[in-house]
Order: sequence, then C-alpha cells, then structure tokens
Amino acid sequence: MDDHTRDPGVAPPLGNPTGWRHSDRQWEHATLRRAVEHGIRLFNDGAYHESHDCFEDEWYNYGSGTTESAFLHGMVQVAAGVYKHVDFEDDDGMRSLFRTADQYLHGVPDDFYGVAVDDIRATINAAQSEPALVEDWQLTVDGESSTAYPADYAYAEELE
Repeated sequence: MDDHTRDPGVAPPLGNPTGWRHSDRQWEHATLRRAVEHGIRLFNDGAYHESHDCFEDEWYNYGSGTTESAFLHGMVQVAAGVYKHVDFEDDDGMRSLFRTADQYLHGVPDDFYGVAVDDIRATINAAQSEPALVEDWQLTVDGESSTAYPADYAYAEELE
C-alpha cells in the first residue's frame, strides 16, 4: 500500500472483494475505495460529471499499467459516456467512450473494490446497440445500489 492511498476512515466492505486485505482488515488502496463509494453514488444520482471527477482525481494516484489505473480510467469513460447520452443525446460519443472503457476494464476483476465490474462490462457492450439501457442505470458497490448524499457532492466539489 502506498502512503498516499491510505485512509483509516474508509469502512470495510460487506464481503471480501478484490482490493480488501482480509488478513489485516484494510484496503490495499483505501482512497480508491473512497472514490468508488462517492463516484458510484453520484453516478446513481445522475450526477455523471461529478462521478467522473471522483474517478479521474483518484486515477492520477496510480501508474500506467496497473489494475487500479485501468479500472479508474474505465470508470471515467463509463461516467463520461452516460453523460454524453443523457445530457447531450450523443450516442456516437457514448459508444466511443464505452468501447474505450471496455478496453480498460478488460482483465479487471469482476468484484474490484466491491464494484460489479462484470455488470458494467455487460451493460456498456449491450448499450452499443441499445443506448437507452443506460438511462436510469444504477451501479452497485458490495451488491448495493445507493444514490448520493450531501457528503458525496461535497467530496466532488472539493476536487475542483
């Protein structure tokens, strides 16, 4: 674990996903989990730009070629793709971003930091031919689909 990705205040998962070190009861990169929790809840609330910012800011903590970098870059593309569809009705832009996201998410464990990555891959691939699938799309962390709290918006605002 890198010191810059530690955060003792990040809660443990509901299960034992990739990224959680069960043996010493801590996240490999707690700040990644924190960004995931905020980013997913903001996404589920329809705040795609803010969600994108959560993933993008954390992405800068990891070197190219790492699973963490690939996952976060993929999530940046996913949030941007849905934003293109929902706010700009730009399905070609969405498709392009989703194709890139699929490349980044290839090889990322299905339960990475509690996120159902396999479901994300399935949806972004299906949305290539049925863009409306992303409307009201809800992502999950630890099997739960939650929307944003004021603290999630405050977190995103602090990133600016």
